[in-house]
Amino acid sequence: MNGLHKFFTVPTALALLAVAVACSSEKRNATAAPEVVRDVPVFVAQRASIPDYVEEVGSVRAAQTAQVASQIMGTLVRVLVREGDRVRAGQVLAIVEETQPRAGMERAQAALRAAQQDVAAAEAEHALAESTLKRYQSLYEKKSVSPQEFEEVKTRLTASRARRDAAHAGKSQAEAALAQARSGYEYTRVRAPFNGTVTAKLADAGTLATPGMPLFVIEDTSRFRLETNVDERAIGTVHLGRDVPVVIEALGPEPVKGKLVQIVPAADPSSRSFLVKVELPAMAQLRSGLFGRVRFEHGTRESLQVPRTALIRRGQLDGLYVLGEDQIANLRYVTLGRTDAGIVEVLSGLEHGERIVAEPRSRELSGKRIEVR
Repeated sequence: MNGLHKFFTVPTALALLAVAVACSSEKRNATAAPEVVRDVPVFVAQRASIPDYVEEVGSVRAAQTAQVASQIMGTLVRVLVREGDRVRAGQVLAIVEETQPRAGMERAQAALRAAQQDVAAAEAEHALAESTLKRYQSLYEKKSVSPQEFEEVKTRLTASRARRDAAHAGKSQAEAALAQARSGYEYTRVRAPFNGTVTAKLADAGTLATPGMPLFVIEDTSRFRLETNVDERAIGTVHLGRDVPVVIEALGPEPVKGKLVQIVPAADPSSRSFLVKVELPAMAQLRSGLFGRVRFEHGTRESLQVPRTALIRRGQLDGLYVLGEDQIANLRYVTLGRTDAGIVEVLSGLEHGERIVAEPRSRELSGKRIEVR
């Protein structure tokens, strides 16, 4: 201690201490100065009146679909179409073994020919009986034949008329049997019920087809609908004939204009929802099974919205860089609502009029001073 007094007086030591403290303070201030980030776009959060809506998800379905089956039992001998083939109404899709139906049709044709011959013979007999009666009528009037002979001729005419009627009835029965046999033979051809596309082939040649067993699924690909289920609490927002926006995820984010064409009147007791069908415009890209979303609007509401580009994703949380009065950015986590065309609704964590960084991208801006673009 005595050695120090030799070199420094007390005032000198105090001066040196003050200089050291000042240098240390300046060093801390220089270290604490925030980094400045320039040319950063800033967005002011504003409340706005936006359409309120109920959004439901659903699947695209063809407006007309049919499961095609054979109407008779038999083995499939030929299958003529594959999945994806376009077919016309009445086009043959498959052929069932036809030996027995063909034999039945040939028997019916033979029976009809025999019935036609019976009719011809009965008609000839009846014509002869009529002419004979006319001749005997003249003779009877001239007293040239006895009453008994005249009655016998009349009886033969009555009998010939009965045989003629029976022959015609037999012919009608034979024609009906032939029509039935032809139908049975026609059933060996499995045909398309309408113009469309084969979306499923459920059997191959050699399969034993039975009535009611689906062999093909045909869809009318000219018309599609989005089918969705609407909760019973929101069904009041759904009105027939109204145009509604529909987004088909596979076709991009742009909505197409659909038309609400059907509301199934009975609710599903398990889900408490109603099946709703929305007619879609003709589009070549539409396919059954595509996922879609439909909106049913009902009035407006106030909403605080920000650009989607302002969001910062940290794990399962969403945040925004909010600027304070000192222009320092701080990360604030928020609760989000609906997203629409690049705009995101903020439900909590942000107030009207606060400024946020509009495009932080991948930059770390927490604690940094932002110079607004």
